[in-house]
Amino acid sequence: MAELQQLRVQEAVDSMVKCLERENIRKMQGLMFRCSAGCCEDSQASMQQVHQCIERCHAPLAQAQALVTSELEKFQDRLARCTMHCNDKAKDSIDAGSKELQVKRQLESCVTTCVDDHMNLIPTMTKKMKESLSSIGK
Repeated sequence: MAELQQLRVQEAVDSMVKCLERENIRKMQGLMFRCSAGCCEDSQASMQQVHQCIERCHAPLAQAQALVTSELEKFQDRLARCTMHCNDKAKDSIDAGSKELQVKRQLESCVTTCVDDHMNLIPTMTKKMKESLSSIGK
């Protein structure tokens, strides 16, 4: 994938992740730490009970992080498959005798289309993740 196209996607995904972290994950981290601190305040609890309490406090955040990671991996896989399809088409064109410059332009156009299509998916993916994140721990 052309560097410029890769940079476009990277900046959009980084922006989305920062937004999710600021608006959702950070609140969950605060809850987790306050909950964990509460576990440690119970002087009657055994070490194992405190540990289990802390584990329960950490579970929603771990679930949220796993969700974001999974969605980003799916997005990355889809984009990679699209660009791989472009590479296959370019190879087929070269094998069929097309001129190198023509194939290069075709490849760039195909990759740009992949990136554009996937950039258009980011708002929907963000909305879906925000909804999922807000339902975790409730």
